[in-house]
Amino acid sequence: MSGETSSPRTRRSILLEFLGSMNLAITILVAVAIAAVIGTVLKQNQPYTDYLIKFGPFWHQVFKDMGLYDVYSTAWFLGLLGFLLVSTSVCIYRNTPTMLRDMRRYRENAQEKTLRTMQNSREWTLERPPEEVEATFDAFMRAEGYRVRSKRNDGHTTLAAMRGGLNRLGYLFTHLGIVVICIGALVDGSAGLKLRVLLGQLKIETRDIPASQVPADSTLTPGEISSFRGSVTIPEHTSTNIVFLDLRNGYLVQQLPFSVELKDFRIQHYPSGQPKEFESDLIIHDDKLKKPLAATIKVNHPLTYRGYTIYQSSFGDGGSHLHLKAWPLDKSSLDPTKLEGTVNKHLKVSTSKGPMTLEFTNFKMYNVFPAPKGSDKKFVNFGPSFIYKLRDASGQAKEYVNYMSPVLQQGRLFYLSGVRNSPAEQYNYLHIPADPKGTPMRFLRFRELLENTARVRKIALRHAGEALAEAKLSDPKLRQNVAESMVRLVKLFDKGGFQAISEHIKANVPAARRPQVAEAYLKVLQSILEAVYVELLHDEGVDTSKGVSQQDATFYQDAVNALAGMGEYDSPFYLQMTGFKEVQASGLQIARAPAKNIVFFGTLMLIVGIFMMFYIVHRRLWAVVRREGNTTRVLFAGSGSRHQRDFSRDFAAMGERLDEHLRS
Repeated sequence: MSGETSSPRTRRSILLEFLGSMNLAITILVAVAIAAVIGTVLKQNQPYTDYLIKFGPFWHQVFKDMGLYDVYSTAWFLGLLGFLLVSTSVCIYRNTPTMLRDMRRYRENAQEKTLRTMQNSREWTLERPPEEVEATFDAFMRAEGYRVRSKRNDGHTTLAAMRGGLNRLGYLFTHLGIVVICIGALVDGSAGLKLRVLLGQLKIETRDIPASQVPADSTLTPGEISSFRGSVTIPEHTSTNIVFLDLRNGYLVQQLPFSVELKDFRIQHYPSGQPKEFESDLIIHDDKLKKPLAATIKVNHPLTYRGYTIYQSSFGDGGSHLHLKAWPLDKSSLDPTKLEGTVNKHLKVSTSKGPMTLEFTNFKMYNVFPAPKGSDKKFVNFGPSFIYKLRDASGQAKEYVNYMSPVLQQGRLFYLSGVRNSPAEQYNYLHIPADPKGTPMRFLRFRELLENTARVRKIALRHAGEALAEAKLSDPKLRQNVAESMVRLVKLFDKGGFQAISEHIKANVPAARRPQVAEAYLKVLQSILEAVYVELLHDEGVDTSKGVSQQDATFYQDAVNALAGMGEYDSPFYLQMTGFKEVQASGLQIARAPAKNIVFFGTLMLIVGIFMMFYIVHRRLWAVVRREGNTTRVLFAGSGSRHQRDFSRDFAAMGERLDEHLRS
């Protein structure tokens, strides 16, 4: 019977000892601290494409599986908090009674033998009555800030003194603070939300569709969950009553019990063009308000309304209107198509490759980059740019970024146009040289001329005739063959640059003769390209009778380099922005954290507890007064819970002061 009753108690005590152990609590605290560091260093809840670009496919998947993109809402982090809550609560349960008793106990029954073995102890033999000695020690210890209790025993009196008993409350407050913080964190965590997703009560939306089309099982009504943190981008002069909650690879829509209107957005820039400060003028519309609530928010200055806190987090484009010209790159005509585009909207266009869709995704007024080495500036502003996707009928798309103004690089001006196949790649830039007037027209006319096979053939015939005449050859058939070779090389180069010529040689020339043939092809190509370029200069009215100027020669080299990259550029047109009307948008974070005051209270308890532990030192003193014949013998001893060296120094000083008192 006794064995049956003691077994559960033993298991219970073992479990309580394990849960309340210091080693376990420290281990969990270290794990929570590491997770908090990760959550601080690694920006949380960003689009997966951003992480994919930053870390690459392998590590992106590893970090994703570990939940490092939303550390504070992962099941393992919430589990750690729950475990820490249980462990700390058990520790409080086990140790609080002992600490409270220790605060009230003066230990008047301490044995002389024990006191004499303490590190800090002294003895006196005095020719005074015990009562006088007791009074002297009692008054001295009280003057030192100690509370004193006395107890008379057989043949002696023990004076027990204590100071700093509240130090024990420091341990209690510290542990209670951790418990309260964990409770607040669990209340404001997303454990309930994730459980509902796991049970199928909520469905994560992954499609890029308007909020109005998001189904009901992906939408949360006001008050449906107690806490959340979501984001929304509001263009100027528009309003919204929802926020988006990022979850795994998708999102949920959280409805608000009021609407937020962005009246105006302002941003200040440094001289370099970098953002300095930005703020939003908001208007809260709510049926519970007599009139709309107007407020201005900026970074670190949020607005709190009905328990919802609205933060200024970012800014972006809110649907800027773009004026564009589409210059054809695959036609012998240079008539541009005028287009009107709007950011975040699509536009159908007809091209030589069939119908395609232009998807305008972003517009940026400023593009600030580090200045090149040797510059007297730290940063350089490339000016306005816009980003768009060109999607074909099969759904395949390339992303482009085009800058409105020419950019100075290596002392020359270029129109930059970057292209990439996916957000995980870096942009490959096409450098279109600007002509003496600062426009891309000369390059575009050069490209147009190369597309005009009839004119290229005419130039090639003339150029071949001049070359054969210098060699004193006049065979018309040879002249025709040389000219046709030039035309074929121009077509190959126009189609895929030097890479296309290399592939042609590889497919049609034996390996042993390829180096010689490649060298000959490049010489012929160089000569016909130069001839076409000179023809272009004649069309512009440039005098080349004394040769091509250095400036025009440099432009030619830059133009050839740009033409060589046209195959990878793979666009039927060059899209030039000629004007714009910017519409700005404010990026807001809206959070509801009903337990934040609980966390603040727990943090306050933690701070108070740590302060009490570090700055309130628990110390004890004893004085055992015993009559021995006509003399009185006194044993004086003391102990401190912390800072033993300091206490030993203070105890020695007290002993010296007692010597003075006792000698007087």
